[in-house]
Amino acid sequence: MNRFAQLKRLFIALALALLSLVVGTVGFMVIGQLNLRQAFYMTAITFSTTGFEEVKPLTPAGEIFTSFYILFNLFIFAYFLSVLSKYIFEGELQAIFKKYMSEKDLQKISNHVIVCGFGRNGSKACADLLANHEPVLVVEKDEQLLKTKSGFGEVTTTIVVGDATQDEVLKQAGIERAKAIITTLPKDADNVFVTLTARELNSSIQIIARASDKSTENKLYRAGANSVVMPDEIGGSHMANLVTRPVVIQFLEMLNGMGASKLVLEEIDFAEIRKQTEVVSIRELDIRNKTGVTVIGVKNNRNQIEISPSPDTQIGMEDVLILLGTEDQVKAFMRTFRKI
Repeated sequence: MNRFAQLKRLFIALALALLSLVVGTVGFMVIGQLNLRQAFYMTAITFSTTGFEEVKPLTPAGEIFTSFYILFNLFIFAYFLSVLSKYIFEGELQAIFKKYMSEKDLQKISNHVIVCGFGRNGSKACADLLANHEPVLVVEKDEQLLKTKSGFGEVTTTIVVGDATQDEVLKQAGIERAKAIITTLPKDADNVFVTLTARELNSSIQIIARASDKSTENKLYRAGANSVVMPDEIGGSHMANLVTRPVVIQFLEMLNGMGASKLVLEEIDFAEIRKQTEVVSIRELDIRNKTGVTVIGVKNNRNQIEISPSPDTQIGMEDVLILLGTEDQVKAFMRTFRKI
């Protein structure tokens, strides 16, 4: 709902008040045979129900006009006061102003992640993104869901209340300036629609979409999604692996921040590393001995990932290191190797 629709009743009340002033002034001039100043004075005291003394005795026609004009104004004045009190005393005007200021703030947001839907998957995605210091904006049409979500105030600070399948809502969320969008809406068709719209509005944005049905996966990729996640399928595989590979699952849970020992996966562009030469080997960097972090993978400039690279692997510009370690070890790596 735009601001004009929200202020519609106030505009109607103001228009009726203006119409009453015009009708009263013209009526007193024509029927009451008063000049413009006198007619406006009579209109003002009648409209405001103050009842000051008349400028001169009214003609019979003027008395009849005044009687009907007073009755007409009783309804207009009562409507005007009811609308004005609703906007001022019930906080509706303040809510409109707050929304206006929020929209102004939204225009300043850029390079952020949009999360469509604040259900189980969406709220978890928000929490993890903010834990990694990513700017997050939530799009959710169910205001009650936003209010009842426990700990919501700690999960995100920027909200757009609206239907994510609408172009205007995504534009309000700054889709043109966002770096990624995660769509976790309950219906697969809605996620396909959001994906199509997001790709059309921002050709370079990264799109991660949720799917419930396997047949929707290909549709989402065709619509422009970079990645498709199927929570039900992942959950089933996870439960099976708890039986067949329990130690592996324990390790993965450590990566997800569960348990006493928490591990962190991190990536860093080689261009961000403080170094002496343009090309250097992992052995020369001596990352593990200096920080305790292990380089478990290298993504090269051909978009290929080498798993468990040898110490003699050469890394250079456009390469990305994939690191594994505890939170303290990763922080030590950033202090030691990252450019300030």
